Amino acid sequence: MKYLILGAGPSGLSFANRLLSCGEQDFLVLEAQEDAGGLCRSRDVDGSPLDIGGGHFLDVRDQKVLSFLFPFMDESEWDLYDRNSRIVVNGNEINSPIEANIWQMKLEDQVEYLKSIAVAGCNLGEEMPEKFVDWIYWKLGGKIAKDYMIPYNQKMFGQDLNALGTYWLNKLPNVSFEETLISCLEKKAYGKQPAHAKFYYPKKYGYGELWKRMADALGEKIKYNTPVRSIDFENRTVNDTFSADRIILTIPWKNVEKLAGVPEEHMQRIADLKYSSVVITYYPEHMDTPAHWIYYPDPALSYHRILVRHNFCPGSKGYWTETNLNRFSADENRGREYFVNDFAYPLNTMGKEENMAELLKWAETKNVFGLGRWGEWQHYNSDVVVSRAMDLADQLQGK
Repeated sequence: MKYLILGAGPSGLSFANRLLSCGEQDFLVLEAQEDAGGLCRSRDVDGSPLDIGGGHFLDVRDQKVLSFLFPFMDESEWDLYDRNSRIVVNGNEINSPIEANIWQMKLEDQVEYLKSIAVAGCNLGEEMPEKFVDWIYWKLGGKIAKDYMIPYNQKMFGQDLNALGTYWLNKLPNVSFEETLISCLEKKAYGKQPAHAKFYYPKKYGYGELWKRMADALGEKIKYNTPVRSIDFENRTVNDTFSADRIILTIPWKNVEKLAGVPEEHMQRIADLKYSSVVITYYPEHMDTPAHWIYYPDPALSYHRILVRHNFCPGSKGYWTETNLNRFSADENRGREYFVNDFAYPLNTMGKEENMAELLKWAETKNVFGLGRWGEWQHYNSDVVVSRAMDLADQLQGK
């Protein structure tokens, strides 16, 4: 065939449907699971949808993406929300991001945070450090670092934060003492809103419904229950069964047992890739909060985030937690519904950007194209991977 697409998550489904919309039908999608959607799949739990891969929402900012997706699930089937995300830190429940909402804390805490921000390295003109932990202190000040950023990232990604690079942190805003002081005095947030400042979520379904419909649109061009065991890069064959002119790889590089024809230097790059696993656990109890999701840096709590289902999924109840697999206890959650996601977050380790650039450049010489969160090993949201899939499909078809 012309195209063999590995994985029926948002990346693979978007690429395949883009081909179809352009009149290209010579392709096949291989999916390891019995259904499509990847990390964006949903299940019916306690009478309502639950997103088993964590919290996923459709951002409103990219009109190209929305125009592509709404034919599968019309805009009338979505509710539009203004993001309400919170952080619980030192007994304060404030809006996220923390640097814009210190004014919501107790007065004595505001003073301590302001004092810390005033002497942050970036505000004193000190040289930017190279290690992750030092960088956080330099950028945000000791108080935000110790109370929020360090413990939260340890809960999400593991204790050894200095194994992470700092190249992905540049999106964090500057925390100016002057702006933070004005914010506290005027009692209002400042700065840019984070991702999903406005977002769509289905009125009657979980987020997985969108991807299910995209899979259904492909008909028999998806082969389910077909995990990718081997890829031969020289012959462009998969599992010694399927061959194609071009292979679109959206699954985790590290989840393929046999990679034939890959030079040792690139095998080492693949071996060096790191990721974290998460467990999604359902709780039927009602949470008295208007928040859509809440971040918890407290190390005493196993989970790092709660998604308050009844605040964005109409007619539902309860909430679900997101917990790093290394912090999860099956015994403590006996009797609860939970879902394990082995591949949840690619880790931005030191050297990863350069290694992935070299790996992907080499793979393209073999007509194998990495795409999406796992094919590119980037922490992309679903709207971003849809855009990248559309662009790659257009590029390969010469449009």
